Amino acid sequence: MTLYYRDDTVQVTSESIRAGGHIVRLADVAYVWHARGATTMAVRSRILGRGVLVLLLSLPPLLALICVVSLVWSAQDRGDWKPALLVLAACGVGVLALLPFLELPLGWLDRSYERGNRVNELWVQHLGQEVMLLRTPDALRFGQIYRAVQRAVEQHGEQHR
Repeated sequence: MTLYYRDDTVQVTSESIRAGGHIVRLADVAYVWHARGATTMAVRSRILGRGVLVLLLSLPPLLALICVVSLVWSAQDRGDWKPALLVLAACGVGVLALLPFLELPLGWLDRSYERGNRVNELWVQHLGQEVMLLRTPDALRFGQIYRAVQRAVEQHGEQHR
């Protein structure tokens, strides 16, 4: 028996698929497909959180640009560039010091995109009936499970020809 995928709730082997309280023998599977399910609050909140995070990451550079332009404008009007250059140098050092701390929110943003923005469903035709085996808003996990099911069904079909 070959194990293609396993986590707390799903197991895909060369003999069966166990998911969503169902145990489906591969020999009884005629067809496998996926569909888009209805959006859940978790997906909506993920999309909203992603938008807020992008806004929060975009505001500081925009405000910094406005400050730099106004500082250069006022230095030009006064004709005194020394204080303006000192402020710009101090801000540049501050930005370089804070740059490593961007890794955390950018990691959150990456994981948000990995998890996707919709609900995916895994369906099989089992003994003439359509059965939904899995419904998840986690796109990365869904992709791993779906590929495992496809490989298991293909391998099972090749072995029994």
